[in-house]
Amino acid sequence: MNSFEAGTYINQGTYKSFSPNRINRNWIIDDMSVISLLSKADQCIGRLDMYSQYIPNISLFISMHIVKEATKSSGIEGTQTTMADALQEREEIPLDKRDDWAEVQNYIKAMREAVDKLQNLPISARFIRDVHKTLMQGVRGEHKQPGEFRLSQNWIGGSSPNNAVYVPPVFQEVPELIGDIEKFIHEPVCAMPDLIKIAIIHYQFETIHPFNDGNGRTGRLLVPLYLVSCGILKEPILYLSDYLEKHRRVYYDKLTDAREKNDITNWIKFFLEGIIETAQKGTDTLNALMNLQKEFDAQVQTMGNRSANALKLIDALYVNPFIDTTKTAELLGITFPSANTLLLELEKRGIIKEVTGNKRGKYYAMAKYLDLFMS
Repeated sequence: MNSFEAGTYINQGTYKSFSPNRINRNWIIDDMSVISLLSKADQCIGRLDMYSQYIPNISLFISMHIVKEATKSSGIEGTQTTMADALQEREEIPLDKRDDWAEVQNYIKAMREAVDKLQNLPISARFIRDVHKTLMQGVRGEHKQPGEFRLSQNWIGGSSPNNAVYVPPVFQEVPELIGDIEKFIHEPVCAMPDLIKIAIIHYQFETIHPFNDGNGRTGRLLVPLYLVSCGILKEPILYLSDYLEKHRRVYYDKLTDAREKNDITNWIKFFLEGIIETAQKGTDTLNALMNLQKEFDAQVQTMGNRSANALKLIDALYVNPFIDTTKTAELLGITFPSANTLLLELEKRGIIKEVTGNKRGKYYAMAKYLDLFMS
């Protein structure tokens, strides 16, 4: 890695674009600090994967993980949507916030579709374009060729390539560069630990910036998808966007240093530190989830003939922790008064909490559960 050369700047007349070198090449990992971080990251992510196998109905909780990832990843791009907003229906969102809300919903949809698609389609140029198409459909940037690699020059920062912070390679290079990433994934020149491999892939993808818009979101979304595709995780339960948002300035600086100073080592170390922190936090969350499930189950078992409906409602709240009386009645197929009585009983037991303060049109949240993802 000490001999890493990121690429060269190409004079385009009034500006210079960056042409990255190919990543499907021989790599030698000889930095002990990287190897030490890799070992710890492997342990942490293995523990997280093991924990996920012990959680009953893990698919219920994955929905909340995806919602959190969607809000954090979109937040890096300046989107102002909270988890609570993202879990609401479109009609409940103020008009001035609906564009941001729609971008988060697209991210959620793209992740779910992509996880299903991995069953039959490997990560490839086609796969990446499909993910991007879903991300950008019907939102800001929808006129910038969703699902298609760019056919013009783009740039980061500034009003034009002439005063930009960074100018990616010319569009003619994009297909070959993405093809190089494909080969690095499926036909690598040399064996490479997968966690270091995805760190390099993410760096290269953001350097190429293959789309007119949505490159950051697409690149971050590819991280958990890659971990699932290569079997490191059985379920998509590790998302780096929370870590990257917290360290946004460092995130951009490390990517820039890799390009401008050929410092790929410190980028990989930053990435592995993110894996470690995120995996440890994820394991703590899953452990807290198991304890919360036990607490709720013990409460519900004492509710007599309401127990079955209470369990069904709580399972629905694991997917979306917000509910009102009308939705409860529809979900359980019971009358409005019965639904209201059930919600009041769950509130009394501390399982849900009224969050609007209204005498009518009350809205409830499974607050203890939601708090696990908000921290």
